[in-house]
Amino acid sequence: MTGPATATLGAPPPTAGGPPPVAPVRRRRRRHRVIVPLALAAALLAGTIAAHGLDQPDPGDPGFLSPVATDDDGGSRLADALRARGVTVARETDLLPALLGLDRDPATLFVPAAELLHPDTLGALGELPAGRRLVLVDPSRRVLESAGLPLVPTDRRWATRAVGPEAGGRPCAVPEANRAGVAAAGLQRYAAAPGTAATLDRCYADGLVRLPGRAEVLVIGASDPFRNDRIAEHGNEALATGLLGVHGRVVWLDLDGPAPAPTFGRPGGTGEPAWSPTPGGSTGYDGDGSGEGGPGGPGTATGDGDGDGSGDAPDSAGPPPPDDHPLLDAFPPWFWALLLQLAVAALVIVLWRARRLGPPVTEPLPVEVRSAETVLGRARLYQRARARGPAATTLRTAALGRLRGRLDLPATLGPAEVAARVAGPAGGTPEQIHELLFGAAPQTDAELLELARSLDRLTRTVAAAPDRPTEGDPR
Repeated sequence: MTGPATATLGAPPPTAGGPPPVAPVRRRRRRHRVIVPLALAAALLAGTIAAHGLDQPDPGDPGFLSPVATDDDGGSRLADALRARGVTVARETDLLPALLGLDRDPATLFVPAAELLHPDTLGALGELPAGRRLVLVDPSRRVLESAGLPLVPTDRRWATRAVGPEAGGRPCAVPEANRAGVAAAGLQRYAAAPGTAATLDRCYADGLVRLPGRAEVLVIGASDPFRNDRIAEHGNEALATGLLGVHGRVVWLDLDGPAPAPTFGRPGGTGEPAWSPTPGGSTGYDGDGSGEGGPGGPGTATGDGDGDGSGDAPDSAGPPPPDDHPLLDAFPPWFWALLLQLAVAALVIVLWRARRLGPPVTEPLPVEVRSAETVLGRARLYQRARARGPAATTLRTAALGRLRGRLDLPATLGPAEVAARVAGPAGGTPEQIHELLFGAAPQTDAELLELARSLDRLTRTVAAAPDRPTEGDPR
C-alpha cells in the first residue's frame, strides 16, 4: 500500500514534476471529551443535592409539625393519635404561655422547632419544673448550648434510616423506645458535651438521647416519627405517642416563624410573670414575677415583684433581627433549585457547543486507501472468521439494492414478488431467482464464490436488458 509522502527534516526537496509536500496534520485536542462528562456529572450531583434539599422538611416553614397542619410535614395525625389515647394536647404559639402551662401539673413540653425561639429565651428550656419532660426535635448545637444542656450533635446521615432501639450496640433504657421497636430515628446523633460528666440514656444508635435530671430531657435527631407522611411507618407512631404522652398532657409549642425578642416586665402591676435575663444571653422565668429564677442570679431588668416595671434595662434585649430578603422570600425554595439546575444545564450546552469554533474546514488525509484495498481487507476478515453467512448476506443485500434501482421496485415488495419481477429481465425462473437472492447461506468457500459470480451475472444481465423501463418511458 502506497500513499503520499510527508515532508520530514533532512529530506531532499521535491522535484519539479512530483507532488507538492503535504504538511504534517496536527491532531486537535479534544478537551470537550473530558469537560462534557465532568460537567454532566457535576450537573447530576447538583440536581441530586437540590432534590434532597427539597425533600427534607424545613423547620422554619409554617405548619412544620403543627398539631393543626394536615400536610405532609404537619403533626395533625400525631395530635389525633394522642387524643385517641386520652392525652390532652394544649397548643401554644408563644414560649411564655407554654412554660406557664407546665406550672399547674406534670406535663410534657414538645418543642419541634427550637431554632425559631429567640436566643434570649432558650435558657428557659433547661430550667423546667421538677417532674416535667422536655422533648426537642433535631436541635442544633446553638440551641443545646443556649439551653444549658450538656449535649452536642455529632454525626449526621444523608437520609433518615429506620433502626432498632439497640442499634448502637448498647441496651436502650427508654421504655417508650423499647415498646416502639424499629423507628425512623437514625438521622442526627448526639453525645455528651466534652468535659461534662452527664449520664445519658442512648437509643437508636444515639439518635434518641435522654438526659435524666430534675426535669427529664429527651432529644431526638429526626422529625420523621412525628410527621404526617411517615408516622404510619414502622413503629413511628408508638415512639412519638410514647415520648409525648407519658404524663397525660402535652404542651405543644407551635411557632409559625422566628419568635420576637422577649419583653422584660409587665407594666400595670398585674403581677404577671416576667422574663429574667441571665449572663450569656439566656433567660429564665419566674412564676411570681420577681425575676429571680434564672440561673445567673437575681434579675436586673425586671420588676420588683409587684409588676411596676421599674427596671433599668430596656424593654427588649438580644441581637437585632436578621435583615429580610424580599426577593429570596418572594419565591419558594423549589424555584431557586430549579433555576440552579437550568443554569447548570445551560452551562453544559454551552460547553458542548463550544467544541467547534467556526465553520468546518477540510483537512488532508495522512494516507490514501483505495476502495479495492478496503474491499479486499474486509473480505479477508470475513474469510478469517469463516463468516460465510454474513458475507453472503452482504452480497445479496448489495445486489438487491442495485436490482431495485434498475427495475424501480418498491421497497415494500416481498421476496416472492421481487423474484417474479426480476425473473423476466434476467431470463430465468422465479424459483431460480428466489434461491439466488433469498436462499440458504453457503457452506464452503467455493459455494460463496459461486454465489458472488451468479449475483454479478444477474445484475449485469438486468442492466443490459433492452426492454427495461427507463425514466420518461410512457410505459
